Amino acid sequence: MPDNYFARYLPILIHLVVVSALAAGMVLLSWLLGKHIWTPAKGRPYESGILPTGDARSRFSVKFYMVAMLFILFDVEIVFLYPWAIVLKDLGWFGFFEMLVYLAMVMLGYFYIVKKGVIDWSKPTRGEHI
Repeated sequence: MPDNYFARYLPILIHLVVVSALAAGMVLLSWLLGKHIWTPAKGRPYESGILPTGDARSRFSVKFYMVAMLFILFDVEIVFLYPWAIVLKDLGWFGFFEMLVYLAMVMLGYFYIVKKGVIDWSKPTRGEHI
């Protein structure tokens, strides 16, 4: 092993230089050798094969954002189950009952948002007409 501290990072530096050169080379070659024929179909946005209708800048319902935030919130809460499951034997019964309390709190929050109708898409909100 080299005595110089920075010499230990030389393989990583070489790797980064080679990867950057390969990526730049591929982009440059595709730009030089690729066909540059513009068609009207290339100018249209891709919408899963469906022709776009209406304005792309239309407003979304607040319910859309609420459901997205709740999805992220509950995903993050459920992620805590994995490390708990890994160390469950070390925690014993105390850890088991603590997780039951945690899950009860998560379920209380879930039942609260269901009761409030946050994730019910069938009910119109104020000012929204069906």
